[in-house]
Amino acid sequence: MPLNTIALELVPPNAELGHEHALDEARKVLEFSKSSGLEGRIGHVMIPGMIEEDGDRPIEMKPKMDVLDFWTLIKPQLPGVRGLCTQVTAFMDEPTLQQRLAALVSADVEGIAFVGVPRTMSDGEGGGVAPTDALTIYNQLVANRGAILIPTRDGEQGRFTFKCNQGATYGMTQLLYSDAIVGFLQELAKNTDHRPEILLSFGFVPKVETRVGLIRWLIQDQGNAAVAAEQEFVAKMASVEPSEKRRLMVDLYKRVIDGVADLGFPLSVHFEAAYGLSAPAFDTFAELLAYWSPTPA
Repeated sequence: MPLNTIALELVPPNAELGHEHALDEARKVLEFSKSSGLEGRIGHVMIPGMIEEDGDRPIEMKPKMDVLDFWTLIKPQLPGVRGLCTQVTAFMDEPTLQQRLAALVSADVEGIAFVGVPRTMSDGEGGGVAPTDALTIYNQLVANRGAILIPTRDGEQGRFTFKCNQGATYGMTQLLYSDAIVGFLQELAKNTDHRPEILLSFGFVPKVETRVGLIRWLIQDQGNAAVAAEQEFVAKMASVEPSEKRRLMVDLYKRVIDGVADLGFPLSVHFEAAYGLSAPAFDTFAELLAYWSPTPA
């Protein structure tokens, strides 16, 4: 069954900040949901399993609270909200990964997207289970098995089709700052019978992005003109007034939804505030959902 959900990304806090800070994040979800009119509408929180990456990351990466510990702590604070996560597989052998996935499933994490090595390493490095292998190996343990989908990446049609062949039930897109996903899914629908659920990911761009550049760093792909155009769009959104920023975001959302709604893929939405939860981010997400939502208002 499709997740059919509105998912909100919650990054585990820095471990040094302690449990109270983690609980504050859950309280912010409730507070901003209520003030924006989204109370009771968020179906899942999506908690990424983060790993150390390039040294040029604009915001220093400090040790994070474990995904399972974070979810276990905040779950009682978010009644009716279920869990999703990403799980790095490449540094765990099969028995270790089996134990980890079983613990996540037991804690009511309903969907797990398998991810591989950081950009500093090549596919196949890490010595553990490849994400594409995990999709098959753990198909009886994890009902909703996800794969990352980057529509602008060279060779992604073949890569994502292979992941579907291996047993992916959903694809979670990289943050979308163009409508490239429309052409990607049109081609996928034309060339394969796979119809995995697609979690369309949209991210709020605050003014601080102009100075820091975290979102542009997150979506980077050196030498890729399509991504360079997306980075320019992010820079533009960061620099304009709030009303214009929201208009640009809503226009992009409409183009994506209108382009993919009739292709036969179950759809969910995934929202991210890369610099932290805020009232303006939730207000923007609410305006997007006023145009189209995977669940009733």
